[in-house]
Amino acid sequence: MPAPILLLIYLALVLTPLVLAWLSGMPPRPFIDELSTGLALVAFAALLVEFLLSGRFRTISDRVGMDTTMRFHQLFARLIVALLLLHPFLYTTPVPDYPPPWDVTAQGYLKLTIETLASGVLAWILLMVLVVTAIARDALPYSYETWRLGHGIGSALIAGLSAHHVLEAGRYSAEPPLSIFWMVLLGFALASLLYVYLISPLLQIRHPYEVLSVRRIAERTWELAIARKDRKPLPFEAGQFVWLNIGPTPFSLHENPFSISSAPAAGERIEFVIKEVGDFTRSLAGIRPSARAWIDGPHGSLTAPGPEAPGIGLIAGGVGIAPLLCMLRQMRATGDLRPVALLYGNRVEDQIVYRDELERLAAEDTVTVNPVLSEPSAEWRGGIGLVDAESIAATFDGFSDARDWTYLPCGPPAMIDSANAALRARGVKPSSIRSERFVYD
Repeated sequence: MPAPILLLIYLALVLTPLVLAWLSGMPPRPFIDELSTGLALVAFAALLVEFLLSGRFRTISDRVGMDTTMRFHQLFARLIVALLLLHPFLYTTPVPDYPPPWDVTAQGYLKLTIETLASGVLAWILLMVLVVTAIARDALPYSYETWRLGHGIGSALIAGLSAHHVLEAGRYSAEPPLSIFWMVLLGFALASLLYVYLISPLLQIRHPYEVLSVRRIAERTWELAIARKDRKPLPFEAGQFVWLNIGPTPFSLHENPFSISSAPAAGERIEFVIKEVGDFTRSLAGIRPSARAWIDGPHGSLTAPGPEAPGIGLIAGGVGIAPLLCMLRQMRATGDLRPVALLYGNRVEDQIVYRDELERLAAEDTVTVNPVLSEPSAEWRGGIGLVDAESIAATFDGFSDARDWTYLPCGPPAMIDSANAALRARGVKPSSIRSERFVYD
């Protein structure tokens, strides 16, 4: 499903309340009042759809990409804030102490009470706090797990308070067609929270994993290997990732997304390449074999291209090597002899993972490996510089059909942007460049 199709479905859902309000046949208020009401109707529908975009629902994310789904979630949250910032300040219709009994359609007054005003104001304030703290998450003085808990609870409170305000104070929402629409959409929203925080962990209990090994493989970089207790392999595609939780129970906020570096053909053993950057990753040295582990997945659409690609260009920055190494290993395991070239960027030599394996792969006729360092030592004999147009040219110029290859850049956002620009400048079609990014402005 292309992203535009998701956008069309989204627009259909958020515009449905306007259609239902128009079909109610109520006499209109002044234009500015109708505009304010319309903003609120669209914003509330968008708010409830946000729950579906933020959940780990492969029915959606596997068709458009998890990163695209999350990008929609982030951008639409800002749209909701923009709409609701205006909503309460546009009304010109008065709020009478005693609504006239003859105005049964509330054409001449706003249906506000102390209770409905309070629920609307609280939801309005909470939404602003929720979005601002999400945008500034990396700068907040508390852990990701604390932020995630607050984000989930805050979202549920906003949905509940907004529903009370809309259903009790809303002129059009009191009508059965629109009120039924709200209840259905609210049910889906709250069900998505229930799935993420309760049902998904319950499903994970059926298939516990255990840690097989933890070993340091480069500077501040570790290999973590797990397997299911019953040793059944995880069905996944090369390039996908899982949310991993190490602990006695899956009912924990301490889970993190990691790409799988081992090939699907490796059987029950699942390996990850993890860099020390956060609270969990800094504790890797203390994890012992046989520790209980849980996973939610697989997820992700950055998977190996099919046979239509005459060759594959892998462009990695740092631990972005993990899913690309998974693809390369799977190709070797399945006898896929298409030409493949790996451009692998790091800062220093000690950050290179699996050097012996990469050297063995580079000795094969169909594999090219070009490691580059931005801060090399005097003894370094490989490429020097960044993952940019120059290093991309040095890696792929030797292939006559490189313009027709499929390319998979994976790493920091700036590296992905640089690689995409360099590839397009070389004549590679945008549809032949596939990447996932989970860090946005």
